[in-house]
Amino acid sequence: MEKPVLTIPKLIETAKIFCKVESTFRNEALYGVTDGKAVGTLIEQKFKTLLLDSYTVEIGNAAFGIDLPSADILTDIKVTSIRQPQSSCPFKDSRQKIFGLGYNLLVFVYDKKDDALTKTAVLDFVSCSFIEKERTADFNMTWRLRELIENQAMPEEIKAYLMDVNLPVDENLLDEVVQEILISPPGQGYLTISNAFQWRLQYNRIVNLNQEIQGITRIVNKL
Repeated sequence: MEKPVLTIPKLIETAKIFCKVESTFRNEALYGVTDGKAVGTLIEQKFKTLLLDSYTVEIGNAAFGIDLPSADILTDIKVTSIRQPQSSCPFKDSRQKIFGLGYNLLVFVYDKKDDALTKTAVLDFVSCSFIEKERTADFNMTWRLRELIENQAMPEEIKAYLMDVNLPVDENLLDEVVQEILISPPGQGYLTISNAFQWRLQYNRIVNLNQEIQGITRIVNKL
């Protein structure tokens, strides 16, 4: 029997089922594991296996950089602990902080509890969100840029702001970025993106979101 093709609604539905099942699963392999990267890798692999078993889907590799790279899905999977909901992603262009990463995010947030009696770990998925690419820019930066544009700021003022916040862009290209902002003002992002060799993405604002935002689907919210 031919498998159905994965769509974003089916991805969201599968993520919801996955969170429900995994939140009660006693995992021997993760007992005592404190390395968040190791936990994330195992969960990502488990979720990808579920997708492959259930759907016709393209799975990316480390070289490509995005877990679900097909044009109709274009989604990266992130798994992180509620104690510090963050992850890294490749730095491609400073514009990502202003206009978004260029792809969607599926973010699983777990609360890990080890049981010494059974020597197993349970990952209670307290939050899971699908963030459309249009919402993956930095919250504070897009908020301020949108405010400047609304107040009819001059190009020099926008340039000064970007310099003040140390946007990692060559000064020779800064004027080009300013013109791009003026021509196509950024949408409001909801991530916190820290400058680093790789972008450091923080998801607290998503996890604690208490209102409906177009482009953000709260799949699981136990907080």
